[in-house]
Amino acid sequence: MHFPLRKLAAIDIGSNAVRCQISAVLHYEGRYRLKRVEYVRFPMRLGEDVFATGHISKPKEDQFVKFLHSLRLLMEVHGVAHYLVCATSAMRSAANGEAIVARVRKELGMEIKVIDGQDEAFYINRVIEHVLEDKRHYLHIDVGGGSTEFNIYHDRRKVAAQSFEIGSIRRMQEEESGQNTAGQAELWARMEEWVRHNARQYHVTRAIGTGGNINKLYSLTPAAPSKAVTRRSLETTLDRLAGLSMDERVNVAMLNPDRADVIVPAGHIYLSAMQWANVSSMVVPDIGLKDGMLQALFEDYFDEMNPEAGHPARLPVPDLQNTPAELE
Repeated sequence: MHFPLRKLAAIDIGSNAVRCQISAVLHYEGRYRLKRVEYVRFPMRLGEDVFATGHISKPKEDQFVKFLHSLRLLMEVHGVAHYLVCATSAMRSAANGEAIVARVRKELGMEIKVIDGQDEAFYINRVIEHVLEDKRHYLHIDVGGGSTEFNIYHDRRKVAAQSFEIGSIRRMQEEESGQNTAGQAELWARMEEWVRHNARQYHVTRAIGTGGNINKLYSLTPAAPSKAVTRRSLETTLDRLAGLSMDERVNVAMLNPDRADVIVPAGHIYLSAMQWANVSSMVVPDIGLKDGMLQALFEDYFDEMNPEAGHPARLPVPDLQNTPAELE
């Protein structure tokens, strides 16, 4: 039996991977929900090129355009009503980023929105509020391949935000080269100072972690599902992974290769931020940029989807089901 569903899609072009999520808008007994019906992740690794050479290579560019073409076809098959494509640190840092965006527009008819750290925080803020508890003050940490975003929530209200061009791929390349440039050291020091100052000023008591690497780290800890994980537990898990070779991380810990090499550098950023903020636990809700993008699409096109209902009193419940482990 055919059951019509209104579908929205978000494509997140990150420095490590490109993710596409297609969600259906459900409405039942006066409540809206965004339910995931398709999820695709591909380790494009744009950041490997950009953070080493300053631009995206021609072979990588061609692969990127081909993959976006496949996502366009996937959205057509699903009958997606509206979609949003956002690119983050790698694309905005690439010398040829604008040219690639123009090529995608010309060849595929798809518009890529290149966003900065503030835009990333804006989208994520739309869904992170659903997991905040009353009378708790949070440090939100989102580590990507090329940048790390921090947000401070005080009594459910965002009061401070800052983006730093430090991410998992940048840290991995720095560690592999054995070089720690003065610029990176200074940036790391500024990041520490920002976290310490704002955590103290707003009396932060807990961290919230988003991003693929913290989701995977969380899944490897003994923490109960949907429960906060302790800093000590994360440290133990990260130390165990750091002691494994790449071959062991892939074949024993069962990590995908594109996750196995960046998870330790990313983990060090999360744990360092927790230490600076003097917090001992972290909530890991498995939400991120794509979820905020879907939320924005829902709000932007709500009148079109249900013109007689008026604007909803409540935003839709975000799709918090776990991404299958094999896709991480």
